[in-house]
Amino acid sequence: MKIAVIGQGYVGLPLSLQFARSGVSVIGVDVDSAKVDALEAGQSYIAHIDSAAIQAQRKAGRFAATRDFSQLREVEAIIVCVPTPLNKNREPDISYVLETGKAIAHHLQQGALVVLESTTYPGTTDEELRQVLEEGSGLKAGLDFHLAFSPEREDPGNPNSVVATIPKVVGGLTPACLQKALALYSIALKNLVPVSSCRVAEATKLLENIFRSVNIALVNELKLVYGAMGVDIWEVIEAAKTKPFGFMPFYPGPGLGGHCIPIDPFYLTWKAREYGRNTRFIELAGEINRAMPEYVISRVADALNEHKKPVKGSRILILGLAYKPDVDDERESPSYVLMDLLVQRGAEVEYYDPYVPLIRPTREHSQWAGKKSLAWNEKVLASFDVILIATNHSTVNYGEVAKWARCIVDTRNAMAGTRVAEGQVWKA
Repeated sequence: MKIAVIGQGYVGLPLSLQFARSGVSVIGVDVDSAKVDALEAGQSYIAHIDSAAIQAQRKAGRFAATRDFSQLREVEAIIVCVPTPLNKNREPDISYVLETGKAIAHHLQQGALVVLESTTYPGTTDEELRQVLEEGSGLKAGLDFHLAFSPEREDPGNPNSVVATIPKVVGGLTPACLQKALALYSIALKNLVPVSSCRVAEATKLLENIFRSVNIALVNELKLVYGAMGVDIWEVIEAAKTKPFGFMPFYPGPGLGGHCIPIDPFYLTWKAREYGRNTRFIELAGEINRAMPEYVISRVADALNEHKKPVKGSRILILGLAYKPDVDDERESPSYVLMDLLVQRGAEVEYYDPYVPLIRPTREHSQWAGKKSLAWNEKVLASFDVILIATNHSTVNYGEVAKWARCIVDTRNAMAGTRVAEGQVWKA
């Protein structure tokens, strides 16, 4: 069997390699020539994917990368894994999906299967994507070609998150489309969860991420409330999670990051308005989570105040640029927001992140592109007025942070269990 996976990022590349390991011939399609060149050279650009994994599948003849969409004519199935960001008005931007659909349509063959994995609102697959595929190809979905939606469930940095074993939700436009999609995924994945429609599958992914967004907002709000009472939210969570039923721990932070949780809930918020419905929980959660960077900056100001220093002119090191521990993915990272806010207040800002040695261009924070992570040594850390821990990478030596830093603002409870001087660490 031969398939194409469009989008060779954090979702598409692991999926491509899993299909290749399962004996499928995979064409990895991407518009980014740098990614294609790296893959063709057998080099990984994602920290948790070993180059050897790519090289093994290339050597076996089961994986190749290209920018040439005409190669889609050779495949039986096409899986779409492209970004679905928000625009500047925080509205869904499905332009990547639709432009990809138009490109596919020119080469779509009779009987082929198209599966969308990009997170989106219910109706995208069976309305918008279906329309561009049918108009561009002259074929009819459900009759001439198959159409399905199956949401990605990647968790970068989690060693227990393995593509082959994560249950895979699949919804088809028709029963025949569903069976075709299930037959495809059964080749490479162990546990399939069929649902009645594309819309149910789309709504499932949104529920998963809305659940996280709302619960993170809850503990972020409680962090402020308990903090005012002199109660440590981290100790409270550790105690509460000993309950063996009815509780699931979520943890506060400096804001939300990544390609899912800060974005996906607002896809439903936007779509709900079409049906005259308001999503008050989602919007309130978003409001709380987006306010966290301002709170963190206020704690930085408090910490500097104790040292008789203003924010303006102070040197501040952001420790951790990635949006979560032990990954090189900095998309939508709250660290960028913290850096912007500090610069606006006149601070001198640098960063250290072993996973992000150089800041790549991003849609919303392009001004930081090209900036490099600093070296890790006593002289560098001691030169800053505040070390602001934004991401708690496990590879960082927090004992050295305690020895070398004058003042630490900790948003992740990273310094817990490390001996520190009195008044050296401020929780935020």
